[in-house]
Amino acid sequence: MIQMEDKKSTVKLIKEAVTSGASLNKACQILDISDRSYFRWEKNLIKDQRKGAAKHIPRKLTETEENEIVKLCCSEKYKDLNPYLIYISLLESEQYLASVRTFYRILKARELLHHRGKSRPQKKKNKPDELVADGPNQVFSWDITYLKSFVRGIYFYAYMVIDIWSREIVGWEIHNEESEDHAQKMFTRISYERDLNGVKLHSDNGSPMKGATMLMTLYTLGVIPSFSRPRVSDDNPFSESLFKTIKYMPAYPGKFKTIEDSRQWLANFVHWYNTKHKHSGIGYITPEERASGKEHEIMKMRNKVIQKAFKNNPQRWSNPPKKWDVESIVTLNKKGKIKEEIAA
Repeated sequence: MIQMEDKKSTVKLIKEAVTSGASLNKACQILDISDRSYFRWEKNLIKDQRKGAAKHIPRKLTETEENEIVKLCCSEKYKDLNPYLIYISLLESEQYLASVRTFYRILKARELLHHRGKSRPQKKKNKPDELVADGPNQVFSWDITYLKSFVRGIYFYAYMVIDIWSREIVGWEIHNEESEDHAQKMFTRISYERDLNGVKLHSDNGSPMKGATMLMTLYTLGVIPSFSRPRVSDDNPFSESLFKTIKYMPAYPGKFKTIEDSRQWLANFVHWYNTKHKHSGIGYITPEERASGKEHEIMKMRNKVIQKAFKNNPQRWSNPPKKWDVESIVTLNKKGKIKEEIAA
């Protein structure tokens, strides 16, 4: 296949062949081009547009740059992170290599893009009545999950409450059983730390959630209860997502020797989750940053880094780069089919 730099020499060869008595068509066939290509090249009007011809794309990454991205994604530091988290980590270290879409495209082309972990990919679901929050301390979600002990059939039960707007864990306890008494005492304790009056609290239909003592406590605190449909765990996705994060993270031990061990581990997890975990559902910032109102400053810094990269090399983008932002409204059980983006 003739390359672009040989265009002039090819035209010269054909002209010499025709001058010597050869037919134009035959000369073009020998040099593997069409008559039309010859006339275009002779007039120098357009570039070689034949299928397979070498083309110059200014914004395309070089092979070396693509290899650098692959090497980075497979490195010990980033091998357990998805492309979005790698991209965010690089931005916050003031480094830009390519867009998130480019990361995905390159990894897919190298057959390195697969669903990782033991869990199944998320699915779209229909949701019941919706609850909307546009700030902290408006809508809470809570549930109970079991933690295995080293004794078969014996479990520890983690009671956890999360603010769906900031994804902050606002309260937690671990007990030897599921009990509405433990639940109502937990919410009483939380009420000493923050005002629960007017808070909408969503949970499933378990007896600790709907017991008479529990409901009376909630009404006394001014909390408005909300419940999932029977046997539909997806109606409480924020709590389910939190439990998934706990049990599928690499540091999760799987089993605990004593209830004190489980409480110590969960205390460390809650601190990490609230202060260190970059949550995908809130624009890859931590719940603490979201709750304290720092998200706008963080997004501004990220956009500044991207705009600087765009200014230095605008040919990389076919359109101006999309600005980072975080949704100001979070909805629990939004009506109709929606794409769930609450995965921790």
